[in-house]
Amino acid sequence: MKALNEQQLAQISAAIQQVEQQTDAELVTVLAKQADNYYYIPTLWAALLALLVPVLLRFTPLWLDGIDLLKAQWLTFACAALVFRIPFIKMRLVPKSVQQWRASSLARRQFLDNNLHHTKGETGVLVFVSEAEHYVEILADRGIAQQVDDKQWQQIIDAFTAQVKAGNTQQGFISCIEQCGALLKQYAPATAEKNELPNHLVLL
Repeated sequence: MKALNEQQLAQISAAIQQVEQQTDAELVTVLAKQADNYYYIPTLWAALLALLVPVLLRFTPLWLDGIDLLKAQWLTFACAALVFRIPFIKMRLVPKSVQQWRASSLARRQFLDNNLHHTKGETGVLVFVSEAEHYVEILADRGIAQQVDDKQWQQIIDAFTAQVKAGNTQQGFISCIEQCGALLKQYAPATAEKNELPNHLVLL
């Protein structure tokens, strides 16, 4: 996952600013590298593998017992725990349901932390991305949610998710912001000039 440079961040900020000139909605974008460190997952897998050592040894000519078996289990646990913490491997050991749950929880915390629930007219909209999980979510406050159907957001989310999986996070943000802008302009057109929340991409 490549970090976005200053030029890319500026392009995202400009896209948000352009959208907010055409709508009463307040758009906030958040990018997280990952929603959790998941350190407990490699530990659990390493422990399970260590517990299986006696069973695995039964299928080999080698047989250990007593202190030698215990040493073999500890060595297996230590080596596996280190290998399983390699990001590429670790994320494949984390169940998809756990990834989705952790990313979704972080998205909701960011909605509150960025005060999207305190905007005038309840028009806050969060575009949240967690790259490691390939997770994208759009959360809208009541003033927008009453106007825009979830299916319309989902089409944008699906397209953005494909961009994140392909490693095109910055372009995905631009496209997502523009598509959100088209919806927000239609359902919540600008009635007054305002800018309650920052326009820059929030990086976690």
